[in-house]
Amino acid sequence: MASLVDHAALFAATPSPYLVLGPDLVIVDVNRAYLDATGRTREDLLGRQIFSAFPDNPADPEADGVRNLGASLHRVLSTGRTDTMALQKYDIPVMNRPGLFEERWWSPVNTPVLGPDGEVAYIIHRVEDVTAFVKAHQATHPTGIRVGQRLEQAQALEAELYARARELQVLNEELRQAHTREREVALTLQKAMLHVPDLAKHGDIAVRYLPATGSLNVCGDWYDVADIPPDQLALAVGDVIGHGLEAAAVMGMLRSALSAAIRALERPAQALEVLGLYSRSVEGALGTTALQALVDTRSRLITYSSAGHPPPVLLHPDGRCELLDQATDPPLGARPQHVPRPQASLPYRPGDTLVLYTDGLIERRGEDIDAGLGRLMDALGECGGLGPERLADKALARLGVSGGSRDDIALTILRL
Repeated sequence: MASLVDHAALFAATPSPYLVLGPDLVIVDVNRAYLDATGRTREDLLGRQIFSAFPDNPADPEADGVRNLGASLHRVLSTGRTDTMALQKYDIPVMNRPGLFEERWWSPVNTPVLGPDGEVAYIIHRVEDVTAFVKAHQATHPTGIRVGQRLEQAQALEAELYARARELQVLNEELRQAHTREREVALTLQKAMLHVPDLAKHGDIAVRYLPATGSLNVCGDWYDVADIPPDQLALAVGDVIGHGLEAAAVMGMLRSALSAAIRALERPAQALEVLGLYSRSVEGALGTTALQALVDTRSRLITYSSAGHPPPVLLHPDGRCELLDQATDPPLGARPQHVPRPQASLPYRPGDTLVLYTDGLIERRGEDIDAGLGRLMDALGECGGLGPERLADKALARLGVSGGSRDDIALTILRL
């Protein structure tokens, strides 16, 4: 694997400033970080002796940068060992302003690269620009650092840590920007995958979608609404294990498959059987829970089937709640062999409300699921007279998850 590494690219990309010197102290290579730190170009430096490129500041009678760096480099040449220098004041010429120098402080390390004969073939000169740290120190300690005076070892270490912190600050900002871009892509993807064309036709349906707090605002939960002419309406919810883009991608595939299956088969149990078979070919889909319900508006009958999913609630106008828990089966892929799934039906009356949801709405860490179901039915019962939109908001508020929770939440409310 080592032969596949592009060492030139690694050298160019490293965040610390590096020069490569020959035994004659002529600059033979330089990385981008060094050019950025000194305001130079490769053409300014390559082929020049280092002290020609960076002479002492003639206006500073105590300047000793050339002397100190020269002594360190010659120690490396004579011993073949790395030499770590004390903090150095080494002013550098300002480009295109002859005679003008800029005050700079550096933390240098000089490392030999030995040739086949054991002699020093190159010297890697690494520096950290700690000028900002030193000037801040001078501002708070007016009688402290003077030109030519070395800082104590602890202060030099502090300066090195400061330089590393600056690198981390830049890296964190780059990561933040990358996270922002990824989140924008994720939100666009999630919006596209949760698009429900038939939902716009139903003012009697409210949906809510709350990704887990701290996530990319995408998740593996889903809802779906599908008109099945002439007089049936299919509703589904599901929950893929995990959060983030991978779970959202699996969700999109399963949601589409279930939506197609219920349109073709018109029986919730059969649709879930097809989804279970399909899930075996989708990485990350096994263990997904899903529920499919079919509302027949002519016969006023709700038919449903569940693959390991929490039971829907049928809320009556008087606040009484019924759990639809008579057709529950294991999650997708839980059985090694295909087995037909159960299905159940119950009648409804005009004014009843059907509530489908995912487990993030009711489950709490360290608590039995029955406690969560009881809390949900209490919240719904107190809001039974509200329309779907207000009922959705009130229920989320009463359950304490209006701003999201540790788990994803999908909620669908249908006024029958």
